[in-house]
Amino acid sequence: MKRKFDICLFVASIILILFGLVMIYSASSIWAEYKFGDAFKYVKQQSLFIVIGIVLMIVLSKIDYRQYFKKANLILGICLFLLVLVLIPGIGSVRNGSQSWFGIGSFGVQPSEFAKLGLIIFTAKYLAVNQKMLRDIRKGVLPILGILFLVFGLIMLQPDFGTGMIIVVSILAMLFVAGVNMKFFLVLGGIGVFGIIGLIVVAPYRMDRILSFLNPWSDPLGTGFQIIQSLYAIGPGGLLGQGFLNSRQKQFYLPEPQTDFIFSIISEEFGFMGVVIVAGLFLTILYRGIQIALHARDDFSKYLAFGMIFQILIQAVMNLMVVIGLIPVTGVTFRGTHLLHTLFSPYNKGKNKIA
Repeated sequence: MKRKFDICLFVASIILILFGLVMIYSASSIWAEYKFGDAFKYVKQQSLFIVIGIVLMIVLSKIDYRQYFKKANLILGICLFLLVLVLIPGIGSVRNGSQSWFGIGSFGVQPSEFAKLGLIIFTAKYLAVNQKMLRDIRKGVLPILGILFLVFGLIMLQPDFGTGMIIVVSILAMLFVAGVNMKFFLVLGGIGVFGIIGLIVVAPYRMDRILSFLNPWSDPLGTGFQIIQSLYAIGPGGLLGQGFLNSRQKQFYLPEPQTDFIFSIISEEFGFMGVVIVAGLFLTILYRGIQIALHARDDFSKYLAFGMIFQILIQAVMNLMVVIGLIPVTGVTFRGTHLLHTLFSPYNKGKNKIA
């Protein structure tokens, strides 16, 4: 059966990527010029990753998605190995307080990014194979939760709470779509609250983030600095914004304006209309992703599509909630479009099963 290429999803993704590249220049040019003598420093780096991403998208879209089904265990095993490897002193490098990187020259690679996709592939296979067992929490759900919290635990050893939460919420969303009993999620939610409290207690810096979230003005030059500067950027945006390149907060006030808080700069320069356009592109990706999942040819591709689209939107929403002050700072970046190479393949009507 001939595969269908989802042009709407592709175009929305490309527009977000190109707009993101433009905004990286706007948000980082002053800082890059000051620090490196090159206003296009971060734009060049991001452009390289865009080219690599598009090449990988084209290559991987040619691979039969059923190969991911067959290799799911191996993929997850490699991801777990990398998560352990990065914790070894001398191999993993520390950036911003987290030992979550493999340093490659001036670049860095986070194995947790591979784990995000690897766990989705493994979970999609697990749900497809064990669909009938999901009614039994002990036999059908607890095994996949064990794998999930193993990955979460390794990521928390780095530590990287934001990435860990994205993975947890994404997999729980897949379980919900698979039809796991709602009562289970209520119980799990209660356990999760106590778990998060425990994580806050054992790491004082997380308590500082909670306190600065509740009252950033209690420490305006310390833990509350980021959110205050972010709100100073968003507030003056108004309906149409201050204009492209006219942000004030990017001028050494707002930390990480080209990554964690780039949405603040978008709001400041393009105002409410810019926010609506970006949100509209994300909603388009969400809608097309759900349509692809609903028309998938088998259970594996359905859960795979749901998992990827959930993860992208959950990460974007978490970042937006941080920059407008709805949740504490997590360090989650506003990455809207990991190019959805596998999403283009499963969009085949029919009920052909994986061999």
